[in-house]
Amino acid sequence: MSRALIPVLFAVFLDLLGFGLVIPLLTFYAEDFGATPVQVTLLMAVYSLAQLVFAPLWGSMSDRIGRRPVLLVSIAASAVFLAGFAAAPSLLLLFVFRTLHGACAANVSTAQAAVADLTTPEKRAAGMGLIGASFGIGFTLGPWMGGELARYGYAVPIWVAAGLSAVNFLLALVLLPETRKPGQQSERHVRTLDPRRFIEVARHPVVGLCVVLTFVMTVAFALMESSFTLFAEHVRHLDAPTVGRYFGVAGLVMVFVQGGLIGRLVKRFGEVPLVPVGLGLLAVGLALLPFAPPPVLMVSVFVIIAIGQGISTPSLQALISKGTSPDEQGFVMGTNQSMSALGRVIGPAMSGVIFQHLGPPMPFLLAAGLLFLALLLSIPALRRWRAGRAAAAAA
Repeated sequence: MSRALIPVLFAVFLDLLGFGLVIPLLTFYAEDFGATPVQVTLLMAVYSLAQLVFAPLWGSMSDRIGRRPVLLVSIAASAVFLAGFAAAPSLLLLFVFRTLHGACAANVSTAQAAVADLTTPEKRAAGMGLIGASFGIGFTLGPWMGGELARYGYAVPIWVAAGLSAVNFLLALVLLPETRKPGQQSERHVRTLDPRRFIEVARHPVVGLCVVLTFVMTVAFALMESSFTLFAEHVRHLDAPTVGRYFGVAGLVMVFVQGGLIGRLVKRFGEVPLVPVGLGLLAVGLALLPFAPPPVLMVSVFVIIAIGQGISTPSLQALISKGTSPDEQGFVMGTNQSMSALGRVIGPAMSGVIFQHLGPPMPFLLAAGLLFLALLLSIPALRRWRAGRAAAAAA
């Protein structure tokens, strides 16, 4: 692994640690302000709506001026807006600061582009897996720490998250290198906000399919993620620390899968067959989740979900990156991040209504159904692409 990757990955880790701190208590915190289940999940949706808007902007800007300044500005702003979220006196201001923090969190696309700068195509899946592992470590420690700190008040973990973002900025200021080489500066940045560019990405036979699959997978996962705390509180009667531990288990498994196992799996099987395997495991886990009583069976289901997510995400990211020219890595990764953010808008926006009006198990079952459908529709296309690659290599 390139030494230049370490500060990039560490910045992602601290970013996700701060994000993970808030996850297990967000429902309880919002309900203290009188939020309904629909408003709770909308509070999650606006965060991702801001990511949807800002991910391609950060990505395109990083293609133009470099990865380092984009990451520094977004990390510093995260600290400010998290502090505002912790100090907000009303539900309306919770929505305002949550939205602003979501705009800053869209910098993941820039971190992915930095990893692409520092890795060869053959090592791209492993590099994206390390990004996922940084997510996983942050998502392992964050929810667990957030749940435990919530014992002292629901605002306490949010203040800690703001402090971590401030530390992240100071460390990045000292350690984070510029990964974008001057010779790679994009000549096409003036068109990066043209809607036709999004169509270009979608029409690519490999990249377009993988972006669509990423979108469907994200909708499904967001349906689960935004509903689970409501389900845990109102159906299983679990508290914030317990919810944090469940998310922590999932994060720990993703660290194992994306931190090392994915590289070996790709080397042996390639990315293409791993995509349906990961999506299938994720679908099975989501279908079982509402029927798995705590603690043992519910933990087991979270392990299945985490393995599926841990396999499919870096495999899809690697296929997208391999199908993209070097001068457009930032924009295409930003587009993919935007589609993921759109999924995280649609999932929570739907889940509160579904939970409240159709019943607590339904968000999980709908998520599983979406994944199974996407899986069935994508397998033939993935097989054709793999056969085409094999034929081209043989020639």
